[in-house]
Amino acid sequence: MRSEYRRFARFALPLIAVMLVAPQIAAAQQQSAPATAQPRPAQPAPRAPQPGSAAPAAVPAPAETPWLYERSDIPPDTNWRFGTLANGLRYATRANGVPPGQVSVRVAIDAGSLMEQDSERGFAHFIEHLSFRGSTHVPDGEAKRIWQRLGASFGSDTNAQTTPTQTIYKLDLPRATPESLDESLKMLAGMMSGPTFTKSTVDTERAVVLAENRESQGAQRRAFEVQQSLLFAGQPLANRMPIGTIETLRGATAESLRAFHDRWYRPNKAVIAIAGDGDPAIFAQMIQKHFSAWQPKGPNPPEPDFGDPDPNQPVSRVLVEPSLPPLLTLATLRPWRFKDDTIVYNQGKMLDQLAMMIINRRLETRARAGGSYIAAQVSFDDVARSANATTIFVQPIGEDWKTALTDVRTVIAQAKEVAPSQAEIEREWQELDEALNVQVQTSRTEAAAKQAEDILQAVNIRETTASPQVILDIFRGMKGQATPQRMLEGTRRLFTGTADRALMVTPKDIPNGEADLAAAVKTEIKVDIAEARKDQAPVGFDRVPPIGGTPATIVSRAPLSLLNMETVELSNGVRLVLFPNNAEANKIMVNVRFGGGVRSLSPRKQTPHWAGEAVLYASGIGDLGADELDRLTSARRIGIQFETEEDAFELKSVTRAADLEDQLHLMAAQLSFPKWDEAPIKRLRAAMLAGYEAQSANASAVMNRELPSLLKSGDPRWSTPSRKEIEALDGKAFRRHFEPLLKEGPIEVLLFGDFETEQAIAAAEKTFGALAKRKPVTGPGAPARFPAHNTKPELRYHNGPADQAAATIAWPTGGGIAGIAESRRLEVLSQIFSDRLFDRFRQEQGASYSPFVSTSWPVGMDTGGYIFAMSQIEPDQVAAFYRMVNEIAVELATKPVTADELERAVGPMQQYVARASSGNTFWIEQLGGVSTDPRRAAALRQLPQDLASITPEVLQATAAKYLLPGKSFSLTVLPKPGAPATAAPALPAPGGLPAPVPPTGTPQP
Repeated sequence: MRSEYRRFARFALPLIAVMLVAPQIAAAQQQSAPATAQPRPAQPAPRAPQPGSAAPAAVPAPAETPWLYERSDIPPDTNWRFGTLANGLRYATRANGVPPGQVSVRVAIDAGSLMEQDSERGFAHFIEHLSFRGSTHVPDGEAKRIWQRLGASFGSDTNAQTTPTQTIYKLDLPRATPESLDESLKMLAGMMSGPTFTKSTVDTERAVVLAENRESQGAQRRAFEVQQSLLFAGQPLANRMPIGTIETLRGATAESLRAFHDRWYRPNKAVIAIAGDGDPAIFAQMIQKHFSAWQPKGPNPPEPDFGDPDPNQPVSRVLVEPSLPPLLTLATLRPWRFKDDTIVYNQGKMLDQLAMMIINRRLETRARAGGSYIAAQVSFDDVARSANATTIFVQPIGEDWKTALTDVRTVIAQAKEVAPSQAEIEREWQELDEALNVQVQTSRTEAAAKQAEDILQAVNIRETTASPQVILDIFRGMKGQATPQRMLEGTRRLFTGTADRALMVTPKDIPNGEADLAAAVKTEIKVDIAEARKDQAPVGFDRVPPIGGTPATIVSRAPLSLLNMETVELSNGVRLVLFPNNAEANKIMVNVRFGGGVRSLSPRKQTPHWAGEAVLYASGIGDLGADELDRLTSARRIGIQFETEEDAFELKSVTRAADLEDQLHLMAAQLSFPKWDEAPIKRLRAAMLAGYEAQSANASAVMNRELPSLLKSGDPRWSTPSRKEIEALDGKAFRRHFEPLLKEGPIEVLLFGDFETEQAIAAAEKTFGALAKRKPVTGPGAPARFPAHNTKPELRYHNGPADQAAATIAWPTGGGIAGIAESRRLEVLSQIFSDRLFDRFRQEQGASYSPFVSTSWPVGMDTGGYIFAMSQIEPDQVAAFYRMVNEIAVELATKPVTADELERAVGPMQQYVARASSGNTFWIEQLGGVSTDPRRAAALRQLPQDLASITPEVLQATAAKYLLPGKSFSLTVLPKPGAPATAAPALPAPGGLPAPVPPTGTPQP
């Protein structure tokens, strides 16, 4: 059963340290990472969030069982209409108005890298690329342009991915009309049945695929490959990575690719799912119209044998990777077998999930207490129809991997020996019950795209789908089965299999490491029964410190002139921004803004602001530490995420009406009674130091590390902390920095979502209204400065392969709310710039997989904006990249763009904005600060007119204003001298981690 509970069973990413590095590193990745997706407009459209279309009338169930539910007693989701064409193609359609006007189409071919022969590695992905280039109804290179004219952004609204077992084509068609949907399905039908296989198209796209392969090379991929070759030794999954190998990609011909296509692209191996704002019967008619003529070529291939885990293969492996943190991966593997997707089967999975959640809670508690590991997690799942796997990921602190491994194995051994208490079970039960109940409450606003993808994933894992209510009913129906003995049995089953594996990734060589690792995982663990039975008492909200002051009263109250929004000023100076609406049932977004944010920090020295997101809430509130806060908020929609914005610090959360007052109380207490615990600082410091070398592992990593600061003239507010600065961070320095910041600046509380206005105001009066009046912001408020023009690119070096480089060139623009119309012109200009660069540098020359242009306009600062072009390339293509970027810049500044280019840029942007405005996320993100700066509301109202007023001449003038040769700044990242070149992988290229395999997609890197 494809359901929300399965997400709890998904595997953690293996490189835990990479996820735990400093927040500004992640921000740099978001800002600078290559992408071809449509850049987001600077502000959303002034459109009210609309409730999702009322649950559509159920499509009458056919007399026979729908094809997805054969051999299952799961109640079919009657909102779906299922059918099968005469040629064997299966489909499912349903009505869904989220977002309004959009129709989401997904086409899955049951063929991925596991279906390839040795000489065909990478062919499934290669064909995915060729299908987007040209096909029966689409000339070469025109698919992107056609869908742009229909309002769809390339890379986000149109995309594809190849996994070991599937190739999936995705289309989210905005402003869908019968005509545009009909045209889109016609194109998709031609892509499936008749991609263009010519020497010219194959040779051109080969360069793109090879570039994609080159850009993915590096330490993380090597670790990925070694892990797969170890875990799935003796099975095809060990040496089937969707990207393929250099030799097979170079050897591919139009004839060999066509042969693979004819063998696997067959209607009986295809499934189409359509969900969107329309009639499911009409969707089905269109599928019939365009796909019924598709006929298979040649005999139907036999189902491939993916084999079973082989217990006779090596148990352990050690990989030395200087740029990666220490990481242990342990796996218990069992054969994968198709099983009837029944209620009893799913309840068994859910019970095993509860057992796993108990173990993960214990592992996290031990890590928080300052144990021997930074993080550890247990996961289980079916992997690519090749194995059922339980996997343990452990990131040790420092080099003492044996102690970390022993500590983690001790937790697991205790769980295998001693049944959990009923209190432990009840806590996890409530957590999972609440998660599933939220899905029920928000089901009417579930996105159509997700529903369509759930169908395809269910087909892939040979399971069904179910409505959120059915899933919750099935879960609650097994309440009496969640006993200590059943949890004990489930735990033992999770760690019993036919093959065991252990991998250690280490930055330093470990003599006799493989033998020591194999011995360590077999060493018997002695269980302390008393420790195993130790339980934790629940924590009530009476433990949260009371705010203490007298509740505030209302000083003023005024409409915001946007929909039914209003601002409320309280007597202690706190301002509320309220937007009650039922766009998302039982969901309230809460943003609390205070202080001066980045612009109030020192521009002369590095401060510990980068540690705030990981440490502030984790360090506790009052006398409550992280574990107590975890128990306090268990099974409730309460929590805090701290973020640093350009012009404010923010506490964020998503809650519900029943929890709103407690949520506000906790946030107010965070400002008044921070605990300043040292443990999360030690944990963050260890994680960042462990992953520090990863910042130099490849060209992209170095670019992400260096560019944010360099584009601000080296300003430390945007720089990545050095190793010395990380090592120096301690509790005293953290407190010295953050304690005064929590007390500064006016407070603005934004509440957007499903609440009653008067109740929300009353809750705010008793919590934030009881705070003392705030101190003014004392920070310097220094502006951001773009660097001086450089005639030669600034140079940095990476530690990766010798054929990897990255280059960027940027021009200064501006910032601030006053110039927001200018930012929208720059958004459109950057999209057209990006399209031209993509077409020439990737599509025509194949020089890069990921060239793009984007723009940054900081609304919270009056300076610091820029427009920039970036690409990962080979070192000998750096000069060509700069030459092409400058040629396009000159073209844009001296000649108006075509009307078609303008339409293809503005149309998707308008549609993106229209869809975004149907929910609360963009409203709350863009209206931060509106209670003191009403111009932000005016900017929203102005957006449609700003976009509509952009003409080719306006864009030319914008380009001439900013794309000035004497103002640019460029940065090149090259391999260090002597770096090895990328070669054909020495180890078999795998098809996936014991998690959903990182897919290989056409438009995006």
